[in-house]
Amino acid sequence: MAVPKKKVSPSRRGMRRSHEALTPTARHECSNCGELKRPHHVCSSCGHYDGREVMAADKAKGVVRL
Repeated sequence: MAVPKKKVSPSRRGMRRSHEALTPTARHECSNCGELKRPHHVCSSCGHYDGREVMAADKAKGVVRL
């Protein structure tokens, strides 16, 4: 049975976990209204995607999935 021979120091444990940090979510400015939106997603405030309106502005306020 695999059992550690010695206690893992906090420094070594931290080095092992160094890649587990959370990364900030990417946000881009909408070309139509200037609001921040996720890249490759419909803008939730104006309903535009790739330079054209794909949803009505009143429906864009809800959850948008493509």
